[in-house]
Amino acid sequence: MTEQVTTEKLLQDLQTVVRDAEALLKATAGQAGEKLQEARTKTEESLRQAKSRIEGLEQAALRSGKEVVSTAEEYVRQNPWHALGVAAGVGLVLGVLLSRK
Repeated sequence: MTEQVTTEKLLQDLQTVVRDAEALLKATAGQAGEKLQEARTKTEESLRQAKSRIEGLEQAALRSGKEVVSTAEEYVRQNPWHALGVAAGVGLVLGVLLSRK
């Protein structure tokens, strides 16, 4: 069985990774060493880029969602009887399916 990855789940996972990496950076803040400092610098830059991408994805998802809602609202306003018929049909099918259980 394969699990479908949604944009929301991916964003949550990325945010978790960013939080964990930030916690790791804070935990190693007192550690000395040239290689460790170099790694910290690279990680901090990667985190800044990841946060920027996450924000961009969130904004794109919001815009996309708003466009879908707007399109649906426009369709319902232009075709109220079709929308009512579809809603009634879905309600009937759900009623039949739920009454069988």
